[in-house]
Amino acid sequence: MRRCSLLTILLTITSLLFCADPFRTQFDAVEDAQRYEAAVKTIPPALVDTLLGMTWNIRYGGARIAFFYECGGFRYSMTEKEAMDDIAAVAKKITEVDPDILLLQEVDVCSKRSDYIDQMQYLLDHTPLNYGAYASIWKGDYIPSDGLGRIDMGNAVLSKWQFNEATRIALPARTDQSALQGYFFFHRNILKCSVRLPGERLLYCLTVHTEPWANDGTKKKHVDLFKDELDKLQAAGDLFIAGGDLNALPPGSLVWSHFPDAECTDSRFKADDYAGEEELLSPLYVTYTAAIPTAVYTADEARYHTFTGDTTFGWTRTLDHLFGAEK
Repeated sequence: MRRCSLLTILLTITSLLFCADPFRTQFDAVEDAQRYEAAVKTIPPALVDTLLGMTWNIRYGGARIAFFYECGGFRYSMTEKEAMDDIAAVAKKITEVDPDILLLQEVDVCSKRSDYIDQMQYLLDHTPLNYGAYASIWKGDYIPSDGLGRIDMGNAVLSKWQFNEATRIALPARTDQSALQGYFFFHRNILKCSVRLPGERLLYCLTVHTEPWANDGTKKKHVDLFKDELDKLQAAGDLFIAGGDLNALPPGSLVWSHFPDAECTDSRFKADDYAGEEELLSPLYVTYTAAIPTAVYTADEARYHTFTGDTTFGWTRTLDHLFGAEK
């Protein structure tokens, strides 16, 4: 199993001493994504009639542990056993579903809270997927808050076929924080990859995890920029699969605020409230083919819920979305 090496630790110390970005939290506007390969590869399908796509916010393998930012939570890291058992369970589920293309959010790479496991390498080595691309959202050699320490969390695309390209596209930062908070906070992105399918058809794969907490319209900026990337592909006639955790509800949802699992008086906890966002995702659902079309979703909404803040209430809302090319 892959964990951080001594070289990684030495680089961390060096960066603290000499780097203008001492905790290495910053990114370029556009840069190459990190690439991974499985230690032992499976043979991908030689013929492709249909593709199975999947998106999943794996919560850095944290399962249902109540972390410090959640209602009543106090944990900031997992034990070695928890981290190992939980990422193994994630790999097992991925293997059961057996997607051809997998979009992931909140993947940890050598983070203290997940016992320094390189979750990208682990998932490739324990599923039928062969290649991975990774783009950090939250990275720092040391995060001076809540015992977090070293963090590297981000978006990922895993594929049975090799990537032709893999690019990290920076999204605008929220503007309602101090410069110090912003330096150590999330730097969100769109991860855009392409794979060459059998028959030489190019498939683009895009994933995003939009801002949930800002009060300055940052979430809408992220959603709009994500759609802009899809619009470019559509205009060029390209094939794509795109999605992720948009931190937004599908059009036609019954409840937009005051979820039973989010009613909490904890001063550090901010309850989810999507009021005023009723049309936020409509352009995506109108323009592109959704894995769960609006009519299907609204006919039995509870069946497609993907998130809860408290399992005693069951799943309460849908934040994860998957789209294909133009309708």
